[in-house]
Amino acid sequence: MYTIKLVRSRIGCTPKQRHTLDALGLKRIRQEKSFEEAPAVAGMIAKVNHLIEVTKS
Repeated sequence: MYTIKLVRSRIGCTPKQRHTLDALGLKRIRQEKSFEEAPAVAGMIAKVNHLIEVTKS
């Protein structure tokens, strides 16, 4: 299980990065979401890893 928290602003991101954050459901700073471990989620995390904080539980 991944817990993903948006820690940096979406301002200045590319449209692809914004769409990835939308797919993860992260729209505001300090917003958190939990996801099951899956290859698709791991790929999204890799695309926006400079904007998020990931904890694995």
